Amino acid sequence: MSSYFMDRSGWTPPEKLDLWEPIKITKEEIDAEIERLASIDRPANGRRQSLIVHPRWQELGPGPCLNPGVQVGLEVLLPGEETTPIRHNSTQINFCIEGAGSTIIGGKRFDYTQYDTFNFPSMMTYRHKNESDKVHARLCYSNAPMLEKLNIHVIEDDPQDTPLKVVEKKEEKKATGEAGRIVPLGDDGAMLMPYEVLINPEPVESKAMHWDWDGLKAELDRLGSLDKNYRGRRLYMMWNPATGRHNGITPAFFATITIRPGGIVDRPHRHTSAAINYYFAGSGFSVVEGKRYEWKAGDLMLSAPGWGGHNHASYDDTVYELTVQDQPLMIYMESLLWQENLKEPWKVLGAESGFETNVA
Repeated sequence: MSSYFMDRSGWTPPEKLDLWEPIKITKEEIDAEIERLASIDRPANGRRQSLIVHPRWQELGPGPCLNPGVQVGLEVLLPGEETTPIRHNSTQINFCIEGAGSTIIGGKRFDYTQYDTFNFPSMMTYRHKNESDKVHARLCYSNAPMLEKLNIHVIEDDPQDTPLKVVEKKEEKKATGEAGRIVPLGDDGAMLMPYEVLINPEPVESKAMHWDWDGLKAELDRLGSLDKNYRGRRLYMMWNPATGRHNGITPAFFATITIRPGGIVDRPHRHTSAAINYYFAGSGFSVVEGKRYEWKAGDLMLSAPGWGGHNHASYDDTVYELTVQDQPLMIYMESLLWQENLKEPWKVLGAESGFETNVA
């Protein structure tokens, strides 16, 4: 048989997925790595960074990651330091866990403090500054692993500043001749699209955005008063309107912050999107595929490998947590299976009607 072919005649899928084990990186381990990064000589580009990786990441080839599609970096800046500019076609979520800083992205400056969140669109030049008198640390979530596996992660080091892109509404033009004419084919909605439309899709403006913790916390605390019989999770998603119905902070990821009052136990559920949680107040535990994991403020955890059944619970104190999932990407690919109740059937979210809670 030719080396170009793999015979899979009669192939049947495995009975169970080979899920990655949840892993927890403790506050103590994160603090020690911040201290280590702060102690080294300043790199030439100013970027003090460690990637937080799963022990199994190399099984998948290129793309260091905590979850197969999500890279998590720990980035540190000393007082007075600034990084050199960089840009890339991966998108990012940044979450400040210590100190304060500022980012200049596409010529626009964002000042942020502890527990603030901001996003980075693709190919927008940015650099970080620490103008405070304390060490600054951030968690940085990126879809770089997927691009690196596809061998298309484009990175430009020290490029010229790029201004924020302004998308102007295209004027409706009548096609002349065959150019630009979309042709219906058959009776079931199939269409033919010409090259002129293919290479000039309708643009959607992608902005860098900032969600400050003080404003977000005020809204979250209102959710904390919901009745304990509420069947849902007390959270807000930080929504970027450019992602539309795919519900993201970037086209690949969503980011939510949850308030979990003391004594709350979630109902077990599962989804094909994977969840990474950073707990920054309170303590509790998670049960994933029948195994219990304790966590506390300052811990980072791959808490739900894709399609692994799980639930979370808080102890006596109120929990705040940042959750990042690759849900928008899954919705776009029509791959987001979601089972809100393990006793009920799953649904393909985004392709069929989803679930409802018992909120009035």
